[in-house]
Amino acid sequence: MTVLGVLGGSGVYDIAGIENARWKRVASPYGETSDEFLFGVLDGLDVVFVPRHGRGHVHSPSSINYRANIDALKRSGVTDILSVSACGSLREDLPPGHFVVVDQFIDRTFAREKSFFGEGLVAHVSMAHPTCNRLAHAVHDCAREAGFPIKFGGTYLAMEGPQFSSLAESNLYRSWGCDVIGMTNMPEAKLAREAEICYVTVAMVTDFDCWHPDHGHVQVADIVRVLTENAQKAKTLVGMIAPRLKDERPTPCPSGCDRALDSALITAPGARSAALTRKLDAVAGRVLKQ
Repeated sequence: MTVLGVLGGSGVYDIAGIENARWKRVASPYGETSDEFLFGVLDGLDVVFVPRHGRGHVHSPSSINYRANIDALKRSGVTDILSVSACGSLREDLPPGHFVVVDQFIDRTFAREKSFFGEGLVAHVSMAHPTCNRLAHAVHDCAREAGFPIKFGGTYLAMEGPQFSSLAESNLYRSWGCDVIGMTNMPEAKLAREAEICYVTVAMVTDFDCWHPDHGHVQVADIVRVLTENAQKAKTLVGMIAPRLKDERPTPCPSGCDRALDSALITAPGARSAALTRKLDAVAGRVLKQ
């Protein structure tokens, strides 16, 4: 059974057709989530919406409790996550209003807890292919059907923030071949992989990063307009992808997302921390019970 989690801004949740909508706080041993979660049913599919920054945008990218959000989604039965994220473009051919189905990340964040595991219970999951190919194709197909400009595949540079890049940094990231830059998808994608949840990012371009010669001429009104247009498109995408995902879910996931922990646990059973094992009951319960 598929349960879709949607991580993004509050504007994405006002979707016509959501039934049985209710806000509820989900407790996590990793602390407070960004906000209450919005539970509902969309075209027969159970959905859980998460205001990543909290309603009213009260959390900065560095202060978001990513571990609590992903752990609570796992406890809510979520099997698939669609991350909807505003970003800057590092390419001339990805102007504001374009979308990118991200398939790679470069993580330049440094002030965040990046793993559920640690001292007393060590695990190493593969991040070679950090997103779910099945979800990526589903999102891309929906966007193409809707007529949205979208690129399949791209590298997302995750920066710490909250300040934007310097010109030197922006040019460096372009030289690395990155496509878009944002502040929120790491460690989100890493934690989703540890929790064995299928994950895909749709990066929504709001502006060119500071490398672009016209960047200094961008007005706030222009960015707000693009943000509003992108939010409308994101709502359309969520509404279109729901009926595609409600059919029987392939098990196991063809990309291996739901078996990421099969060979990841390193600490011997007899040496594992009892306290950490208890905290991992949702994230890693499948393998810890074996």
